[in-house]
Amino acid sequence: MPRALCGCAILKGIDAGLGHEVQVMKSAGDQVAPQDRPSYTMAEAARYLSIPAQTIRAWFLGLDYPRQHFKPVIRKAVPDNRRLSFSNLVEAHVLRALRTKHGISMGDVRKAIDDVQDRLGIDRLLISPKLSAAGGRKFLDLYFKLIGVPTSGQIVIRSAFEHHLEAVVHDPEGVPVRLYPWMPDPLGKPRTTIMIDPLVSFGTPVTAYRGISTAVLTDMVDAGLSLDDLATEYGLSSEEVGDAIRFESAAA
Repeated sequence: MPRALCGCAILKGIDAGLGHEVQVMKSAGDQVAPQDRPSYTMAEAARYLSIPAQTIRAWFLGLDYPRQHFKPVIRKAVPDNRRLSFSNLVEAHVLRALRTKHGISMGDVRKAIDDVQDRLGIDRLLISPKLSAAGGRKFLDLYFKLIGVPTSGQIVIRSAFEHHLEAVVHDPEGVPVRLYPWMPDPLGKPRTTIMIDPLVSFGTPVTAYRGISTAVLTDMVDAGLSLDDLATEYGLSSEEVGDAIRFESAAA
């Protein structure tokens, strides 16, 4: 099984969602919270989340028009660094549910989120554990009121929002620590065979069981190895290997 690069300690952890053992990397002396390190380019974030790259740039950098500038919807982890953090990925993942095909402008979304954050006293609303259960319903009620989404649209967005929240795992303190990013159906539940964890494989997508890089598995299939051969080699099921290949294909 591939090992991490030197300079990182290898720890074993249990996947909170599936109960599987995965390999975890922790850098010695790292003073920045792993989920807040600027680790992903805009292109990588777009690919991992299956969100158009121009949308990711607009959400994090804003939009400039001849007579108007729209501020970013989400703050980057480090303002002067164009890379995004794991927490930023989670925010973009949740925001996508709020923009589900209803023609809501980015400016209206930003204003609504800013207003709701002020009213509820919640900083970084999109990664707040308060979005679960009653907190999420209260947020959506205010959000819909501010942007005027019709009833039919509210039903769709509520469903997508709930499913997107299910893909995020928080630690006991409410900090997002794991994301299951693969949602072949934007309105359906996430496939929990693929995960992104800032402490596993440098935060790149891996199999939830054993933490094998989806990119590595795809490269090996392209080189001629069969799904069954890879499953045997890495202790995965053929279905898990197949999911990794399909995730990479969808993200290409």
